[in-house]
Amino acid sequence: MSRTLATVLFGASLIGAVVTALPQSVETDTRFTTLDVYLESTEPLAAWQFELREASGRMRVVGVENGETAAFGEAPYYDLAAVSQGTADRIIVADYSMRQDVELPTGRNRLATIHMQIEGNAEPVYVLNLMAAGGANGEPIQATIDFDTP
Repeated sequence: MSRTLATVLFGASLIGAVVTALPQSVETDTRFTTLDVYLESTEPLAAWQFELREASGRMRVVGVENGETAAFGEAPYYDLAAVSQGTADRIIVADYSMRQDVELPTGRNRLATIHMQIEGNAEPVYVLNLMAAGGANGEPIQATIDFDTP
């Protein structure tokens, strides 16, 4: 093999290695949105817990707000560290109240607003599971959970 051909082949392989090592430009749309989580029960609600995820894992939770009832006035409990670090691709949220039955909410109530970052253009497919709903006596109560998006 001639010296010129060897130099050209070496140069081509070197360029190929450099181009392969460069970061690949991947165009993905990122958007921010919210999701309001509601629980409905005919019995007074004293405690609840739910899990939220996106079916394809394209969601990152970036914040959690409290709901609309005085019985749950503070922000609910969740993994604040995972949300702060941007690693929460699913979230479990819970809260409880020590109020008396007459002060606890019944009917349909917003439990929380979840703030999310969504990757990609496809519409997200949210999976929401009610893990627990309880009354003031600590017993489970019948309840349904759903959500609204903007």
